[in-house]
Amino acid sequence: MSATPDAKPLKGLFIRTHGCQMNVYDSERIRDVLKPLGYAPVDSPEGADLVVINTCHIREKATEKVYSELGRLKQMKLASGGKMTIAVAGCVAQAEGAEIIRRQPAVDLVLGPQAYHKLPEMIARASRAVGDRLETEFETVEKFDALPKTRDPDGPTAFVSVQEGCDKFCTFCVVPYTRGAEISRNVDDIVSEVRDLASKGVREITLLGQNVNAFHGPAPRLGGGEDWTLGQLVRHLARIGGIERIRYTTSHPRDMDAGLIAAHGDTLAMMPFLHLPVQSGSDRILKAMNRGHTAGEYRDIIARVRAARPDIAIASDFIVGFPGETDADFEATLQLVRDIGYAIAYSFKYSARPGTPAAGMALHVPEDVKDQRLQTLQALLRDQQTAFNQSQIGRTLPVLVTGKGRNEGQMHGRSPYLQAVHFDGTGAELNQFVDLKIVGASLNSLTGELVRAREPAQ
Repeated sequence: MSATPDAKPLKGLFIRTHGCQMNVYDSERIRDVLKPLGYAPVDSPEGADLVVINTCHIREKATEKVYSELGRLKQMKLASGGKMTIAVAGCVAQAEGAEIIRRQPAVDLVLGPQAYHKLPEMIARASRAVGDRLETEFETVEKFDALPKTRDPDGPTAFVSVQEGCDKFCTFCVVPYTRGAEISRNVDDIVSEVRDLASKGVREITLLGQNVNAFHGPAPRLGGGEDWTLGQLVRHLARIGGIERIRYTTSHPRDMDAGLIAAHGDTLAMMPFLHLPVQSGSDRILKAMNRGHTAGEYRDIIARVRAARPDIAIASDFIVGFPGETDADFEATLQLVRDIGYAIAYSFKYSARPGTPAAGMALHVPEDVKDQRLQTLQALLRDQQTAFNQSQIGRTLPVLVTGKGRNEGQMHGRSPYLQAVHFDGTGAELNQFVDLKIVGASLNSLTGELVRAREPAQ
């Protein structure tokens, strides 16, 4: 069918996302914000009308990687005759926006993580060659209010942002400076968004926040004027028809309250998986990091969570080589890992982030020492992850089918423990729940055999 005379050609939108799940969610909402302007996603930056680089500032050399990518985009922009618009979004944009514009004039727009709802206005300004190219102010409430109320999910799983920012000020972390203070969304808006997603076939949601379990969202219609905690929110979202699975990330030990722990045990939709970063097993280093908890308090939290939900899998984050870390401090981290037993964990060498208190601390650990400690820790974590995956062999697990595998007829999905599971998809469909008998396991995935396919409960 031919286009109507008034139809406008779609404009190509390419978004490259670096970093955490919050950035993935932000990129999805950037796509939603730009859809009414006629932008449609394309698979590569070549020929795109608008390229958005959504950046992360957590890891070392993140900024230089951005400049390297921008150099390649500059050449594409020149080849397009200047028709390509380049935007830099996210945490590097927030931290170094003016420097990005100075160093790479090919960049048209720079916007922080709280400003992407202003992207249509910024594009209009740029097209008229007037107004500012830089928008990095913190206006989280305005952003939440300005976002489109409905979304177009890509499949049966979706991220839902419920909280942003951080008030913890860990000495190694840039998030409080790039994302701003902790703020929570209105409960009614979250419920409305999740209901809309469920009506479009979403069966699993992951609630997002820099400190998601610090959530204290106003609930004017549902809560009688009182703020809700994350535990209250989860219990309510679990009652929405079609939502079978609920996860949340990333949490902080200081915000694991009794109500949230109890929800792990009494809310069927809560998946048996908790990502609770600890960073170090040494009380001395935890104090230097300004984490606000001890290793003993962390162990107690895990014990209470496991008492509420005995089958829960625990994940965490670790930093090795923090300034002043001794061999004894590192051994305390190894001992905590042995004591807890992790299904999966993420570990990194400490890298100084400009402007953070830790960057100015004395007694920085030599790189070769950090390298050796990281190798030792990762070997232990790999052994634990492999052992956890192998412990699933022989079990029958419910798996939500999310895509097709690499091989002909193969499909894949996620277990309740967030593991990737591959299986012969004969008799199964995308977006469906299936029961799989686990017959194989590796470090990063499981292999299953179809026992039965079933439709999600309505």
